[in-house]
Amino acid sequence: KRPPPPAAEEESDSDAHGSGSEISEEEEAEVEEDMSSEDEEERADGADDASAASAASAASGASAASSTSSPLPTETAYALSHGVPSQLVLPSPSSTGSYINKQRCLVLASRGVTSRHRHFLEDVRSLIPHHKKDSKLDDKQQLGAAVNEIAAVKSCNTAVLLECRKRQDVYMWCAMTPSGPSAKFHLTNVHTMDELKLTGNCMKGSRPLLSFDDSFSSLPRYELLRELLVDVFGTPRGHPKSKPFVDRVMCFYVSDNRIWVRNYQIAEEEAATAKEKRDRKKDEGKASLVEIGPRFCLEPMRIFAGSFGGQTLYQSETFVSPNTVRANEARGKGKRYENKVGQKESKKARVEEAMRNQPVDPLKDVWKK
Repeated sequence: KRPPPPAAEEESDSDAHGSGSEISEEEEAEVEEDMSSEDEEERADGADDASAASAASAASGASAASSTSSPLPTETAYALSHGVPSQLVLPSPSSTGSYINKQRCLVLASRGVTSRHRHFLEDVRSLIPHHKKDSKLDDKQQLGAAVNEIAAVKSCNTAVLLECRKRQDVYMWCAMTPSGPSAKFHLTNVHTMDELKLTGNCMKGSRPLLSFDDSFSSLPRYELLRELLVDVFGTPRGHPKSKPFVDRVMCFYVSDNRIWVRNYQIAEEEAATAKEKRDRKKDEGKASLVEIGPRFCLEPMRIFAGSFGGQTLYQSETFVSPNTVRANEARGKGKRYENKVGQKESKKARVEEAMRNQPVDPLKDVWKK
């Protein structure tokens, strides 16, 4: 067996171990202080980052508010510049690009339309990508009720109906189904696209710009007709049959108490050289209009509060029925014949009177045997 170590060595060893334990505690305290200082620095950095983020978000919010408040929308500026009270100007809704306005238009004709008007109806359907078609209507007594029922079945909230009478007089109905209002027009000066052979061209199903002249803001009846035409010819955004392009414009003008409708292509001229291309980049918005067709004229006859009937809101005082025009023409032809016969009789009477009033010739009987 080994002998036990001396007591002095044990004391020295214990002193050494005790000093070693004291050194390790001091080191641990220093490590803890270093860790606490690092945690405080991280917390300070996090607080600085949070304050910087909040300041940045506040600045971005302020800049967004200033950007939204400083520039006025074009329609708002246009309305305010034309004297519209600010209380009546509503902010334009922001568009998300999705198909929200699920609007459909029923386009059909009555029995008895000619081939010309049938081709015109096909042109109208090409102008309205969101249309729904149906067969010709036979019931002329309850025309409005039949159209409203078909529109309800096909989920249409607007309707365009061509009503033909005597295979020559055509009337066009534009209505909001099933509650109204509705308007009846006399359709004249019809020229189809096949007949005109114009050089304008656009993408089939593209959404049009609708342009109305200042006359549509002058009278209440024209304001109502403008809203009605916008609902009929305005293609909703995101419709499955429409294209996300705007390359044509439909123009509506008021002249001689009639609405003249034209369809144009928005054509941008291509630059022949690089210099012209640079110059056109500086001058933005340089485009021209090329007519596509069709052409037609709408003469307002009557505006109803309901769909295809109801209370009369407006009745034209200048409209003359085509039957009256043809009767006057026939009556004029009859008067023309009467005038011709009267002229012959008056001429015969003048000749007889001139023969009676001739002077007597004294030598008339001298050479008689």
